[in-house]
Amino acid sequence: MSWEQEVREIERRRHLAKQQGGKEGIAKQHARGRLTIRERIDALLDPDTFQEHGRATATPDYDDQDNLTGYVPANYVVGFGKIESRRVAVGGEDFTLKGGSPNAAGLRKSVYAEHLAVQYRVPLVRMLEGGGGSVKGGGRKGGTVGEPVFSAPRFRIIADAMGQVPVVSIAGGAVAGFPAGRLVASHFSVMTRHTAQILIGGPALVERALGVRLSKDELGGAHVHATSGIVDNIAEDEYAAFGETRRFLSYLPSSVHQRAPRIASNDDPERMEQDLLTAVPRDSNAGFDMREIVRMIVDLDSFFELGATYGPSQIVGLARLDGQPVGVLANDCNVYAGAMTAEAGQKYRRFVEMCDTFHLPIVNFVDQPGFMIGPEAERNGTIRYGMAAVCAAAQASVPWATIQVHKGFGVATAAHYGPDAYVLAWPSVESGALPLEGGVAVAFHREIDGAEDPAAKRRELEDRLRAARSPFPRAESFAVHELIDPRETRPVLCQWIDWIQPLLDDLKGPTTFPMRP
Repeated sequence: MSWEQEVREIERRRHLAKQQGGKEGIAKQHARGRLTIRERIDALLDPDTFQEHGRATATPDYDDQDNLTGYVPANYVVGFGKIESRRVAVGGEDFTLKGGSPNAAGLRKSVYAEHLAVQYRVPLVRMLEGGGGSVKGGGRKGGTVGEPVFSAPRFRIIADAMGQVPVVSIAGGAVAGFPAGRLVASHFSVMTRHTAQILIGGPALVERALGVRLSKDELGGAHVHATSGIVDNIAEDEYAAFGETRRFLSYLPSSVHQRAPRIASNDDPERMEQDLLTAVPRDSNAGFDMREIVRMIVDLDSFFELGATYGPSQIVGLARLDGQPVGVLANDCNVYAGAMTAEAGQKYRRFVEMCDTFHLPIVNFVDQPGFMIGPEAERNGTIRYGMAAVCAAAQASVPWATIQVHKGFGVATAAHYGPDAYVLAWPSVESGALPLEGGVAVAFHREIDGAEDPAAKRRELEDRLRAARSPFPRAESFAVHELIDPRETRPVLCQWIDWIQPLLDDLKGPTTFPMRP
């Protein structure tokens, strides 16, 4: 006796599950300019590497004779695949069914995605497009409702995953409610510029609750979240978002139990760029391009910036030095002179914690005039978020190199030095308790006000004190490891990369943080 009939039924159900919302539902998705979840998975992964889990998971209907009369596939697709030959877990809502709002089978598979990644110690990529829960079907009586009281909290695994494996979330359409919560529980998140929105509650809910009528794009489009901190990057389309996802994961290990992949570099570790000698103007108040400085020092074309338009006075990103993935921190003197705002402090802390979690060494380029001041800075709680950034740096466990490029003033400067930091100074650096101009105005206000020419007196005092802030006495006192020609920065940092290899071997495993301000 054969099981052929049952096997044919298995194959039939697998076929039905792949039909998603049918031809009409798929056509509507394409008409909106968006891919289906299965098309997204295929576009992200290496060809023919997707191994789906729960291929026949569905919400079935049976007649009195137990014959299958209806079959609604789970509207969440999940499984393994490979990116650059490395295994990942990938999953996402099927918007062609119920607009991505999870049916019972789909909800179970969505919760399973984090468990799958953590169990097998592989990165998780979420492709989000859905509206979370629905009130439909909530009025029926009979049967069991809710979760058992002994169930583990649903969000526990979402939180735990962030301490175990890299998590990436991609918003390719409208993402609201529970999926929006999932999106921000990520190490890297990206949304498409023209087709995605991220919302706590959609237009109908907002209008009913608050009497405010706004479109989905007005509530949570890319122009909103470019500066909200909800997503890290904005991609022009879904294919660009997949490219950014692949690039982000290339810098990270598969889990905290592995090292980040060091690759062979075609860039000479001894390369010295002549333009670094003139990159910082002699006029201390003149701006310059810190991103270009970073690009000239790290491996060619390896700098990948995150969150450029949120907290823009602080620059964060990933790069490689002699093939070793590193986290990069820097200041943009063209935004608030590089001062740390509340938003910049939050971005800074979160990035340091990510590098600490995945044991990425940090390279920090300093041009820090201090915490942002003024009434708006006080209302935004800048000192709290700034001190959280300082604490994250002070308690970091990863190797840390600091390049003193230009300014270094006040408490905020402490955010640029991890424990046992390897400190290099450029001849252009100027440091102290306060920026010179403001400090002179405070400390010598009587002398300046009483002078025959106050402006000339202020300049005289500033010039005299600036000479005392030269980096040479610090180098003579061994207050920095080396005072270097800016052109030497890459060779010296590549030497440091070799020195820290044994330290990186010992840093595998989970990292914990205490409460911060």
